[in-house]
Amino acid sequence: MYSRFFVALAAGMSVAASLGVVTAPADGLPVLGVDVGATGVASPSDQARYVTIPAGPDTVVARVSRRGGRILASRLLSGTFTIPAVAYDGSAGGISGDGRTLVLIKPRDSFPRAETTFAVIDAPQLKSQGLIKLQGDFSFDAISPEGALLYLVQYTSAVDPTRYSVRSYDLAAGRLIAAPVVDPHERDEKMRGQPLTRAADQRGRWAYTLYGGAGKTPFIHALDTRRSTARCIDLDTLAGTDLSNLRLKVDDSNHAVEVMRGRTRILTVDRRSFAVSVSSPARPGFPWLAVLVALAALGTFGAGALLSVARRSGRRRSTSVAAP
Repeated sequence: MYSRFFVALAAGMSVAASLGVVTAPADGLPVLGVDVGATGVASPSDQARYVTIPAGPDTVVARVSRRGGRILASRLLSGTFTIPAVAYDGSAGGISGDGRTLVLIKPRDSFPRAETTFAVIDAPQLKSQGLIKLQGDFSFDAISPEGALLYLVQYTSAVDPTRYSVRSYDLAAGRLIAAPVVDPHERDEKMRGQPLTRAADQRGRWAYTLYGGAGKTPFIHALDTRRSTARCIDLDTLAGTDLSNLRLKVDDSNHAVEVMRGRTRILTVDRRSFAVSVSSPARPGFPWLAVLVALAALGTFGAGALLSVARRSGRRRSTSVAAP
């Protein structure tokens, strides 16, 4: 179902662009209307957030206190950039685990795009370290803890944004590494799906993303940003259920990733063995997230408003179950 849906979605976006339909700009995700520049990304090393503010053809990047919202520092950057979203729920990325490197992305206005541009920022000084320009359509995925490696999602189909590969970029060498980042246990498996929500460990080494399976089994993509390897963890019990209000929670003390619906733990993944255990039965439901992404991409409604409707609907359908 999701595969056919996203093919139709991409086609609709192309038609809208050809007709001159004005759509909301977005960051690198392959749908329009998802932009986290104003809410920003939290620094793991201090009590600050980084936000971007449009300033005509340029961009103000600012460091803002998470307590009270006071602007601590700001700088005007040449060109239009934004904080990268890494999932359709508005999960933000771009900041390294040590808090020293910030990566921004030039917003897209169509899918696919022929060139993708990133800006690399020295976060403490808010000083530009240069631009990365890549031929092809990419979005930001993650960054290694010390900011040495950048991870990107490369969209491999001009008509289906659920088809992609994960690539790594060596910031010191200034080059895209040829071999994609894959699960060594499934080297021949083609990556496919939609990033729904994201969580990371405290050190910023592991990035965990819940993907809709594009008609197949949903899965968690566990990316080790230090070793450039990944594991794809199938979540068979979530097949056919409403994924729109699920979130991930990393429990560092218990070496676990938890799939949460509100306060209810649905599944638990052991971060060492990647084994999955069921905590509470998943509930079937309408695929709100697919509808949200379609309408946001076509500029029909605000993504935030639709996601709010989806979450309220999910709460009405579910009863509270205490986490074990």
